[in-house]
Amino acid sequence: MAGSARYTVVVADDEDELREAVCTMIPWEEYGFCLVGSASNGLDALQLVEKYEPDLLLTDIRMPFISGIELARQVREVRPATNIAFLSGYDDFAYAQQAIQYNIISYMLKPLTIEGLGRELRVIREKIDAQYALFRKAVPPGGEQRLRAAAVMPLVLDEYAEPESEAQLGAWAREAGLLRDADDRPCYTVMVSVLLGRDGAGRTTPAFAASIDQLAAKYLRSVSFFSGGKVVTVLLGNQSDFEEYLHILADEIPQMAQRALDGRCRVGVSRMVHSLSGLHGAYREAVEALRQADGSEGGAQFIRDLAPAVRGGELLCQRALELLDGRYTDADLSLVSLSASLDVSPNHLSACIKKYAGDTFINLLIRRRMEAARELVTGTDLKLQEVARRCGYTDQHYFSYCFKKYCGESPNAMRRRLNAEKGGGGG
Repeated sequence: MAGSARYTVVVADDEDELREAVCTMIPWEEYGFCLVGSASNGLDALQLVEKYEPDLLLTDIRMPFISGIELARQVREVRPATNIAFLSGYDDFAYAQQAIQYNIISYMLKPLTIEGLGRELRVIREKIDAQYALFRKAVPPGGEQRLRAAAVMPLVLDEYAEPESEAQLGAWAREAGLLRDADDRPCYTVMVSVLLGRDGAGRTTPAFAASIDQLAAKYLRSVSFFSGGKVVTVLLGNQSDFEEYLHILADEIPQMAQRALDGRCRVGVSRMVHSLSGLHGAYREAVEALRQADGSEGGAQFIRDLAPAVRGGELLCQRALELLDGRYTDADLSLVSLSASLDVSPNHLSACIKKYAGDTFINLLIRRRMEAARELVTGTDLKLQEVARRCGYTDQHYFSYCFKKYCGESPNAMRRRLNAEKGGGGG
């Protein structure tokens, strides 16, 4: 992204007057931003992030329905390249520190004047500029990282006729600094990335390896090197690290490449292996995943998503919608948990749902819950708290908000209207 370009921003605050003042009185273009949407609660803010993919989300930390911290976590799941700035009271500072891992770029204390917010927006703009500049011109690795890359490169690229013992490989890896000590026994995943220009021509350079390591450092240990027009990355971590962070990193790399480099990045990701001797097989899987990805688009392709049972995107979407239809009552249902049930990556499942169902997972989930809610509101005498619970909502106010947004009137108002139409009393 050129230095003169504007960054997109979504504003979220449940205080109507404050939100309107921020939206209308801030000269956004003067500070290098373009306001694309505003929301009064965390749910609407998340939907706006999915729709507009903004560079910045400016949000109150105390939000209805989805708290600022939970919003930050969910935003990282769908748009890890989006930075988040918190607006909040002094007493929430310690609370906000819980979200430091979720791309929090600023923390501003209320009350805040329009002038004060403007000054902070200039600082945020400079920070985002610096992020993209660092990604564009990442410093080549130093001596220690080069030593690790040199140690891991033959393990990844060479197919040994007579492999060394795992103990010997471990000793070499510790000597090179890849492993910390004899008790350091991580799992490994290999990721292969290529950068393409708008015309489809290859733009991958050795410097791109440093850019990927820079992003990966937020989530997992990594060693990247350039080979044959692509960047090969070995990621290290425990199984829970990979389950939580791998799909986020695989999304963030193409998102940053698009914003900072104006290019398309394709990423192939292997299965997880448990030994250094498995790195070559993992590398072959990552290359195969990259080869079979849609070359016309950027994004990540996981090898496990190419299994015959899940390869058909339309069939996978159908299976996902069937599962959603059966599990929408589960308050903890999420894209991540649904993808785990289908044994595919969240990235792949999200893309299939958008392509074949024409909407995002969260919108489809809300729609299904609201269809069920309308049936219960109009066809039963259940209390609204019970209706909410049966539709996957633990917060009755959140449920009522979603119901009114989807159906055009509150559940109580719908019952009263229907009873009046039938000639009965109020509901």
